[in-house]
Amino acid sequence: MAEPLIEVDGLTVRFPTADGGWSTVVDGVRFAAGYERLAIVGESGSGKSLTARAILGLVPAPGQVTAERLHLAGRDLRNLTPSAWERVRGAEIGLVLQDPRFALNPLHRVGRQVEEALVLHTSLGRAERRERALDMLDAVGLERPRDVYHLFPGQLSGGMGQRVMIAAMLVARPKLLIADEPTSALDENLRRQILQLIADLAERHHMGLILISHDLQQVADFADEVIVMFRGRIVDRRGARDLAHSSNPYTAMLWNCRPSAATYGTRLPTLAAAEREALDDRGA
Repeated sequence: MAEPLIEVDGLTVRFPTADGGWSTVVDGVRFAAGYERLAIVGESGSGKSLTARAILGLVPAPGQVTAERLHLAGRDLRNLTPSAWERVRGAEIGLVLQDPRFALNPLHRVGRQVEEALVLHTSLGRAERRERALDMLDAVGLERPRDVYHLFPGQLSGGMGQRVMIAAMLVARPKLLIADEPTSALDENLRRQILQLIADLAERHHMGLILISHDLQQVADFADEVIVMFRGRIVDRRGARDLAHSSNPYTAMLWNCRPSAATYGTRLPTLAAAEREALDDRGA
């Protein structure tokens, strides 16, 4: 059996508290994935985004990250130095964030920012980098990529900015792409377009894809496998097509809270205290 692309075992993230103790926000997370589309879902505060940031070495101080195993394509990511992480991020793992306004530097033109990963991680010459960047801008569906290349981020619409950010993350052809709520800052008409674009590009370039989301319908439509997190722990995992039929009370609650005409104006379901306690004790 082929070795998984990403292997995570015993991943724990904790932060110091004012009384001198520790608060655990990601608790013993374990999963492995290859080149399928894996989604991590859960409500705000469930630990899904911190799990992604721990994989990328981006948990802010004074947070503490430990793991029994954290491997990318067989490479141990634990205890990497800052300079080693700089070689991994962008070249081997790409991150697409939810809002390009916080990911793109407003002072630099699009072309420079898309080429940045190539400057850091390849030996391509200036002309080769420019052509690779233009090809990537075209691949993400931007009209007149040569014109967009010279624009500043403030001259882009929200959808254009998201496409530029995707181009910047994929131009160095990383092994794994993590998309953290990549469509939440977009209007409904653009969400499916951008998510389909990310999925198509990941497949075309043979990259693993981890999608972080709170939107179960979105996940059911685009993912292959789903991990459900609750209070820092994995409480359910299953095929995306099986989400609607999960017997797990938390997964069922999230599914039944999806906005729809049927739920408009109605009281949404919640977990009873006993169910929350049972999930805390069980995990997955």
